Amino acid sequence: MIELDHVSFTYHGRAEPVLSDVTLSIGEGELVLFAGRTGAGKSTLLGTINGLVPHFTGGHLEGTVSVDGVTTRSRPPREFAHLVGVVGQDPLAGFVTDTVEDELAYGMEQLGLSPQVMRRRVEETLDLLGIAELRRRALRTLSGGQQQRVAIGAVLTTHPKVLVLDEPTSALDPTAAEEVLATLARLVEDLGTTVLMAEHRMERVIPFADRMIHVPGTGEVIDGTPPEVLKDMPIAPPIVHLGRLAGWDPLPMSVRDARRRASSLTLGAPPARNTTVGEELLAASGVVVRYGPKVAVREVDLALRAGEVLAMMGRNGSGKSSLLWAVQGSGPRQGGKVTVEGKDPKTLSSAAARALVGMVPQTASDLLYLQTVAAECEAADAESGAEPGKCRELLDRLAPGIDPASHPRDLSEGQRLALVLAVQLSAAPRIMLLDEPTRGLDYTAKAALARMIASLTAEGKAIVVATHDVEFVATIADRVLVMAEGEVVSDGPTGEVLGGSPAFATQIAKILGEPWLTVDEVRSALPQEVS
Repeated sequence: MIELDHVSFTYHGRAEPVLSDVTLSIGEGELVLFAGRTGAGKSTLLGTINGLVPHFTGGHLEGTVSVDGVTTRSRPPREFAHLVGVVGQDPLAGFVTDTVEDELAYGMEQLGLSPQVMRRRVEETLDLLGIAELRRRALRTLSGGQQQRVAIGAVLTTHPKVLVLDEPTSALDPTAAEEVLATLARLVEDLGTTVLMAEHRMERVIPFADRMIHVPGTGEVIDGTPPEVLKDMPIAPPIVHLGRLAGWDPLPMSVRDARRRASSLTLGAPPARNTTVGEELLAASGVVVRYGPKVAVREVDLALRAGEVLAMMGRNGSGKSSLLWAVQGSGPRQGGKVTVEGKDPKTLSSAAARALVGMVPQTASDLLYLQTVAAECEAADAESGAEPGKCRELLDRLAPGIDPASHPRDLSEGQRLALVLAVQLSAAPRIMLLDEPTRGLDYTAKAALARMIASLTAEGKAIVVATHDVEFVATIADRVLVMAEGEVVSDGPTGEVLGGSPAFATQIAKILGEPWLTVDEVRSALPQEVS
């Protein structure tokens, strides 16, 4: 189905190729996981398959890429639309209509399908992805995860032979991610669709993958079955790290495999989690947020204390982002009270509110608008009334070594996030709210973010992280709050909330049960000669 024959690619202005002499053959009906660090070349490799690389990106391509016998060099990308469906990292950027139903139908309209066929496929896709109740909703009113499912649905309606997905589950809650992956697996099994997927949260995808292609960033690729590739891969999901720690061979690829071997582990007591917090920094009571007739947040109470990391979880559309923006003061709030240092952020100017509560939105780069990192830092210092150099000093602590002359768009996802954090922290707020900060981050970048958060809480700041990433929550959070239908349904210590929940349990919790959450906890409890 897909053939890459001695493919090399170099972007204009770069000395080293992103891809170097890559030869691959991918057959019909395979589900292939592409893995590698941020910026290693996964998206570039996927882009060669429908011709976006180099027709859209520019650069120099050598070798031949063909799909179903048609070479990408001979045709523009639009002529591959019926063969290759593509879902990018940012769903909203790819939408061309206003409502869910219209977006699902748009691709079929361009292919000239009959209204009867279009109507049937729209209904099938709405049911397949569990989004029938969203059919008449405006796309911009959907949560990030809902937008992701609509973007996948808009591609599925055209029935492509090859489906290319870049981070398809990054914005989805664990249950929705499993549903989407199960849907993709059915497409592979029942329709023979070839599915190519780049995904940093490998723990979600590995059980479904037939093959795995590691893009290490050196220009080459490493191809094989998941156990073969993961054996020596530096970045890996928790289940693989547990297998390496325990000396299991072959490495387990599913929770079921690992549970069968877990009885051989002899563990001591798990390390205690942090329960020491300082004074109350924020108190919110009865917060209500409405969008027209829809109630997004229903009379929620919230308290944040110094030195605390609170993770906010819940399915897509449960009200997490709406609550964060209402607390910060920039978003709508139709009821309730928020108090920070005796003031309500909503009654203050945006600059004064930022000095009390900093906010990093889902798309952190939305806050970056200047041409260089240095200019962003200088503007942040000026707007915050901070001493010159304060933002740059913060950035160097969070992500050292970034060239001040770099354009913010040229930074990696992790570096951009660090820059936005530095911009927000230059106003010296004691409370930071982060909305889905791990989207697009690989395991290494998430570890760096965890260190950033730890350094901030050590200074007495309170951090709130709204996320679907249960593995990240297990690493950084002292407390977890779970929302559903705009209400708080659970609020307690991380171990209790995650360990006792089938939906939010980590891989280690599923294997070993409570109170185990992370590989590091297991390592510390193993006999010294094993660990």
